[in-house]
Amino acid sequence: MQMKNIIITTLLICISIRLHADNDDFCGANNTAFQSGENVTYHVYYTLAGVYVMGGEASFTTSIEQLGGRPVYHIIGQGKTNSFFDGIFKVRDRYDSYIDTASLQPLKFIRNISEGKFQKTETIKFNKATNTATSNKGTYKVPTCVQDVMSTVYYARNIRFNKYKVNDKIPFDLFVDDEVYHLYIRYLGKEKLRTKFGKFNAIKFKPLLVKGSSFSGGEQMTVWVTDDANHLPIRIESGISVGSIKVDMMNYRGLRHTMSAFIDF
Repeated sequence: MQMKNIIITTLLICISIRLHADNDDFCGANNTAFQSGENVTYHVYYTLAGVYVMGGEASFTTSIEQLGGRPVYHIIGQGKTNSFFDGIFKVRDRYDSYIDTASLQPLKFIRNISEGKFQKTETIKFNKATNTATSNKGTYKVPTCVQDVMSTVYYARNIRFNKYKVNDKIPFDLFVDDEVYHLYIRYLGKEKLRTKFGKFNAIKFKPLLVKGSSFSGGEQMTVWVTDDANHLPIRIESGISVGSIKVDMMNYRGLRHTMSAFIDF
């Protein structure tokens, strides 16, 4: 059973949303959605014989640190399989992103992956003065406001969804695996969503995915975020190469705003 990159990459790449630099919303936007001290946990479910079974957990934490003498948000994303799925394909992944607090642009990104027998460590440093990204393999030209897979999630939470119409496409640029990808999300509107945590007013969209080992590419994934000032991801559903996956938010603390999107249990 192939589970490589499913847990943490599901939460990162699938909700990696950023508008192009010519859009005032997403080039130098002010952060109004999250703060230092935020901690969010997700459960990851896979289909086995047509039934969703919990296969792992992912968590995201936010703090403020100093990097090169400037204040940055240090975002840590970690994903792991549970004891049952460890016997099938053990995953222990960690992603670190250091994001300028003033511009919400990434300055440094670290990826440590342990997936079965596959191991990978990668560091990317972004130079905003030269619009380049330097990884383990070389230096690459990137767009003015390009994001890494972690910073994109937090940058995206500042989208003003109310300005878009249903089926509008929102383009974004992503630097991952030494390449720049020009992708988009399709805004699908708002709805009430019941999860294992409770019922929420939610915003719904579909991201265009990069074809890889787990995902077939295209608009195969659906994402819901809270319809409030937090824009917190609460559910992700997608087909994968071995069936389907569902990711549900299970716990949160330290949010910047009251969770006004929550309706009831």
